[in-house]
Amino acid sequence: MGKMMLGQWDGIEEFVMIARHGSFTLAAEAYGASVTHMSRALARLETRLQAQLMLRTTRTLRLTETGQIFLETCRRLIEERDEAIAAITSQGEPRGHLRVTCSYALGEKFVAPLVRELSQAYPAISVTLDLDNALVDLIAEGYDLAIRTGHLEDSRLVASRIASRALVTLGSRGYLHDRGRPATIADLKHHDCLVGSASQWHFRDGQTFRPQGRWRCNSGAALVEAALADMGLCQVPAFYLGDHVAAGRLEPVLTDLAPEEEPIWAVYPQRRHLSPKVGALVAHLRARLPARLAQASA
Repeated sequence: MGKMMLGQWDGIEEFVMIARHGSFTLAAEAYGASVTHMSRALARLETRLQAQLMLRTTRTLRLTETGQIFLETCRRLIEERDEAIAAITSQGEPRGHLRVTCSYALGEKFVAPLVRELSQAYPAISVTLDLDNALVDLIAEGYDLAIRTGHLEDSRLVASRIASRALVTLGSRGYLHDRGRPATIADLKHHDCLVGSASQWHFRDGQTFRPQGRWRCNSGAALVEAALADMGLCQVPAFYLGDHVAAGRLEPVLTDLAPEEEPIWAVYPQRRHLSPKVGALVAHLRARLPARLAQASA
């Protein structure tokens, strides 16, 4: 078994080094081996894969399409191996490439600054932060961590609660003056509703309402702007509101029926639970995100 695994690993580090430097000579110097060793290691790897990874001429060396795809996999293999060794040997300083996905709502204003703080604190970390409202498959697409809200179902993932968000139903002073304030959830049927990405509004004890209206947008900020323009009622996370409520521009309704705060989760594949870079980001988000959210909705 050991010999088989060693054979399967043989040539991967050399391939990554050659791809990184674009030259057998430079790769050999960086790797501490001869040019002959590097060339033969790549040839053995291609033979084992039955695929050409690089196109060679007398002057150039470049990846094939297969080589480009395989390179990303090999980089992750090496990185995860090094992280696993570091974690077990207590040399767990966060390092390596960290891929994170988050919704636009939380990402731009809250998560991105905190991830940036982490990368500044740990120079050995590089980061890709993808903002996307779609629910991506972390394992299939190679993400280390996602920020998500509400109920989670994927059993392959570990979830760590890092903060919570309050949902607020509200309208402008002008709209409420003209149309009146709803006293019950059923009263919402008689109001213009500003509809976001959620198909249902949530209230206390699991009660819900399916809003209908002529203004729909998957941006919470755009819903707030429409509410300020006296277009109707909306339900949005409190962190979108800024000082609009304190200044009286927007007024909450049905406050006695407000739902419990929704959890915000850091979610990551089970195999990443020992990764120092993932652990460092989760801890940083848990320590700093709640205060930033509270400040935004004060």
